[in-house]
Amino acid sequence: MSDFDIIIAGGGLAGGLVALRLAAVRPDLQVALVEGGERIGGNHIWSSFDSDISPAQLEWTAPLICHRWQGYDVAFPGHSRTIPARYGSVTSERLDAAVRAAVPVERLFCGVPVASLSPWQVVLADQRVLTAAAVIDARGQGSAAALDLRWQKFLGLEVELAADHGLDGPVIMDATVAQADGYRFVYTLPLGPRRVLIEDTYYSDGADLAPDALRARIAAYAAAQGWEIAAIVREEAGVLPIALGGDIDAFRVDGEAGVPRIGLRAAMFNPITGYSFPDAVRVADLIAALPVITSETLDAALSAHVRDSWAARRLYRMLNRMLFLAADPGDRYRILERFYRLDAALIGRFYAGRSTAWDWARILSGKPPIPISRAVATLAGYALSGSRRVAPNDVSKG
Repeated sequence: MSDFDIIIAGGGLAGGLVALRLAAVRPDLQVALVEGGERIGGNHIWSSFDSDISPAQLEWTAPLICHRWQGYDVAFPGHSRTIPARYGSVTSERLDAAVRAAVPVERLFCGVPVASLSPWQVVLADQRVLTAAAVIDARGQGSAAALDLRWQKFLGLEVELAADHGLDGPVIMDATVAQADGYRFVYTLPLGPRRVLIEDTYYSDGADLAPDALRARIAAYAAAQGWEIAAIVREEAGVLPIALGGDIDAFRVDGEAGVPRIGLRAAMFNPITGYSFPDAVRVADLIAALPVITSETLDAALSAHVRDSWAARRLYRMLNRMLFLAADPGDRYRILERFYRLDAALIGRFYAGRSTAWDWARILSGKPPIPISRAVATLAGYALSGSRRVAPNDVSKG
């Protein structure tokens, strides 16, 4: 007889949301959660737009939202605007508290990494063996040799200022900063009158971070805004995958045979933004709605979902190829600058991964910000070569 009905290996965002959803709508199931760190969710803030998920999903995730704003700003050398769109953020602390309130303590295994797993068993690093009818692998980014990836990497400092910052809402992209290491922008979240998260962010060909340099750039950015940093409250760093192409079927089978995967381990993220919260919410609902949950039924349902999502997002990956392969690194911001001149509703559908055919006609029409001959040659060459794959480094858990 199994110890549990379901074991979730990995207590990041994806695993935590599945545990919460199952506790809410399938309380009859004995669900265990294993996390190598001491806290569910690690040290992160996840943000998304209200329009990214359905009204019902907004309702069940609402208790996780710590901060919410009615609009956001973007700034580029030749264009700035405020876009009305509800935007919210979830913190690791809130996710950790919610999971601990929903999952009995005897089913939480924190601070012990997973040594190995199979469709029916999880072996912990301390040699304990846990068994279940279903095992879900939610351990963050794993092997992605079958995918062609680049990276959105960042270091952020949550700081307390000596005086009010004066921000009305988030600044999703401030690309007026000096460009370096690809497309660079600064992302700021106002978390209180004097508290703000400042992230120095790069769309880069490499996954390496230079923490000291990024901390210095954040300090310089704050000074340029007229902000005096009184204290550093928290530091967060991450490297998120950005997909250009690859073989999703080969990726799907590159892991423990028969073990269903979710989150970054299943390539469930927005190909352009790297955002993973909306996909994690949708997958949590998908799992909770299955009439019978075993590793076999989960693997079948999740594999179909991953393939369908990958196919539906092919044009997003094409835009990434334009950004990373056709544009000179110092000019990559021009592609985003042009995009943010478009209609606000179109931008919202784009972030949600629900762009219409008319949206794509608008996105792809007009004079491109890079030479058309280079764009066409790049896309044609990529299609003929079968992609230029880059093996990922060990990246952060999402």
